[in-house]
Amino acid sequence: MVTRLYWHPIYLQHLTSPGHPERPDRLRALHSVLEGDEFYGLDRVEAPMGDEEAILYVHPESLAERIRAAVPEEIDEEERERGLAQHLTRIDGDTVVSPKSWEAALTAIGAATAAVDTVFTGKADNVFVASRPPGHHAERDRAMGFCLFNNAAIAARHAQAAHGAERVAIVDWDVHHGNGTQDIFQADPTVLYCSTHQMPLFPGTGAKDETGVGNIVNAPLSPNTGSREFREAFTSRVLPALDEFRPDLIIVSAGFDAHHRDPLAEINLDESDFDWATGKLMDRAERFSGNRLVSILEGGYDLQGLSQSAAAHITRLMKG
Repeated sequence: MVTRLYWHPIYLQHLTSPGHPERPDRLRALHSVLEGDEFYGLDRVEAPMGDEEAILYVHPESLAERIRAAVPEEIDEEERERGLAQHLTRIDGDTVVSPKSWEAALTAIGAATAAVDTVFTGKADNVFVASRPPGHHAERDRAMGFCLFNNAAIAARHAQAAHGAERVAIVDWDVHHGNGTQDIFQADPTVLYCSTHQMPLFPGTGAKDETGVGNIVNAPLSPNTGSREFREAFTSRVLPALDEFRPDLIIVSAGFDAHHRDPLAEINLDESDFDWATGKLMDRAERFSGNRLVSILEGGYDLQGLSQSAAAHITRLMKG
């Protein structure tokens, strides 16, 4: 099983305010754990910058223009010497951009679309995209929840436009519901969206009765539940939906903030749960989509919980 990792140092230059949970250290922690000998065979590739036109797969041009216009200019050396801080602009209460955020966001899109190209051309069986900013809260015409553009949704549309995929499934196990992905695809039967998430919790969407045109499968979890409830939701709701849909590609919105250490939620998973869920999705990828699976990093805000869980996920991708 060949697993590729897409990454780029520009992701570390998307800066957020002090104390913000979505911070560059998340990727530093992840890359640190991937230095272990067990990851020697991981095919590591620097991500290309994405085409701005790819944003228009799922977002209007007006959103792209608003985000680009909000990105501040880099402060110069004289300003640094005067002790001025890095310039940041708030999109909303949770979401900020810094001078390199546009470039980082485009490179996150480039990684997502390149990952799709990689699995459809057979250069790898599966791909993990270690990018930021994340994407699953970005709605069609609104950036929010740390997210600027919806990387997983763009990847799905790219699979359809560039590779003729008829059915794409997005499975989202981030602890926060992917309201953006649901918003984009809720009227489109060619894309299946399945989500396990804590409820109630930000962003307040993701009830079971939100079903789109039969293509939305939400499996909310109550606070302070854990492995048993997560695996039951996966087994009873997510996997049967995948079996019925028979996707040509599986995309994972791989947030690791359902880990018990995470400070932003109250679901008590550990690394073994992400390993288990990865294996179940790989079984479906083998059965329906020629092993094609693309996993894109979303949340995960405790550095140890994130890095160990992502490591377990990537290890399973590599082992098959």
